[in-house]
Parts: sequence; structure tokens; C-alpha cells
Amino acid sequence: MEDPGLAAQIALPLALATIMCALGMSLTPEDFKRVLVVPRGVAIGLANLLVISPLLGFAVAASYDLDPELAVGLVLMAAAPGGTMAALLTHLARGETALSVTMTAVSSVLALITVPFYLGLSVSTFDASVADDVSMLGVVARVFVITIIPLSAGMYWRAKRPVWVVQHEPRIKQVTLVVFVLVVIAAVVSELDIITDHFAELAFATLTLNVAAMTVAYGVSRVAGLNRRQTTAISLELGVHNSTLAIAVATTIATVLATPAAVYSVFMFLTAGAFARLMWARNGREPEPEDLTAARTQAATAAE
Repeated sequence: MEDPGLAAQIALPLALATIMCALGMSLTPEDFKRVLVVPRGVAIGLANLLVISPLLGFAVAASYDLDPELAVGLVLMAAAPGGTMAALLTHLARGETALSVTMTAVSSVLALITVPFYLGLSVSTFDASVADDVSMLGVVARVFVITIIPLSAGMYWRAKRPVWVVQHEPRIKQVTLVVFVLVVIAAVVSELDIITDHFAELAFATLTLNVAAMTVAYGVSRVAGLNRRQTTAISLELGVHNSTLAIAVATTIATVLATPAAVYSVFMFLTAGAFARLMWARNGREPEPEDLTAARTQAATAAE
């Protein structure tokens, strides 16, 4: 099994840390408190993100009979927390952006547990040859260092310098997008031979996972009685994962594990963007949820 190189050991974790720090600068303690304020929407969203999505990863990998290492990589991608771009697409689709931000924040913290758990389970299930290379304690430590610490640092900086963060928010978002694109390009280049040899099956497998996750999330959310704006947020959160985390964790073990995440990243914004465009028109005909309306009223009152 190919050992990860310098880029995997230093550059990719630093890139992810940059993205997570930027995410932290967009968060406040209220984003975590919303779990208690509107528990039903958050609970349904997290159940889809942390349970249903990884299980779909197992199912899709088995259905396409992927090589063991690629199967593990696909599950790792499915188990990744929500991505920072999901909130932007949710906003553009007139979805409940606050719910999207909360799911991203909470799932990013819980990734400390869920990512190593599903990684270990997939290695065992598919009998991947990376088994000897995977130390769950080591994975937990890596996830903690490259996600929780920079996320906390970003939140701390926002609390101490809120005016600076607000002023530089557009630039921060631009830097985050550039870093994300560079990570995906690096992952694709590093595994170009494998991607070329397995592109068809990986393309169909990742697209199947992406569409299935959004479809199931949409159906579960509607059956549970959530409104369209909430359903939009949850569906997009299932479509736009933090693939940078999947790539960073994968490449510190074996670069081949990052291949499905790299291919997934190429397609996810196309499907999520099409879904966001579809929901934009539908959500325009639905009133805002009560908690969002109340929050805006409270903010307006406090400003007076």
C-alpha cells in the first residue's frame, strides 16, 4: 500500500485546518444552542447525516462491488460531516440556513467519533489491506487536531474580533473556496492513474451515493413533517459533505482511500446546485419557519 507523502502529511491537513478555522469564524454559541431550541429539525438532519448517509455508503460500495480500498474511501466520504458550502447553497435555495449551519457545526464536532468509527467498520467489512495501517486512536487524534482545534480557534477569534470577522467575511469565503478547489485538484492528480482506471465505476458510485442521500433525506424530512425550507437544508447537507476532511484523513493512511472523495467532490456541486435551483422556486411560495421569523424579530428589537 502506498504511503502518504509530504503533501498528505502536511499540506492537506493544513488546508483542512484553514477551512475549519474559516467555518469556526462563521459560528457562534447560538448555532450549537439551536439543537435545544429546534430539536426536531436538527435531530432529523443529524440522523440522516450521521447514520443514514454512512449506511448508504456501505450499500453503494457493495452494490458496485468496488475494490476494498475504494469501498472504504466511499464510506469515509459518506461519513464526513456537512460541508461549509452547504449553507451557501441552502441560502441561495431559500432554505433554512440557520439549520444548515447548525448541522455543519454539530456534525463537525461529532466527526471526532463518527469518522473513526465508520472508517474502522468499513476496513473490517470490506477486508481492506490498509487494516494494519489504521490506528483508530491515531485517526481520532488527527481528526481532533485538524478539525476541533481550528474550529474552536475560529470561534474564539470571532468572539474576540467580531467586527474584523464581519468585515473580512467575503475574503474568508473566497480563501476557503480556493483552498477547497486546490485540495480536490491535488487529490485527483495524486491518484490520477486509479481514477482513470476506475472512473466509470467511481463516477456512477459517487453519483448514486450523492443522489440517494439527498433523495432519502428529502423523503424522511417530509414524512417527518418538516417544511420545505428545513427539508432543503437537510437535503443539501447530505449532498455537500466536507470532502476535504475525507481526503485529509484518507491520505494520511493511504492515498488511494481519497479517490472516491475526490471524484465525489467533482460532481456534488452539480447535483446539489440543480436541487437548489429546483427548491428556490418552491421555497419562494412557503412562509419562513416560526423560529427564523422570531429570531429576526428579536434581532430587530435588539437593534432599536
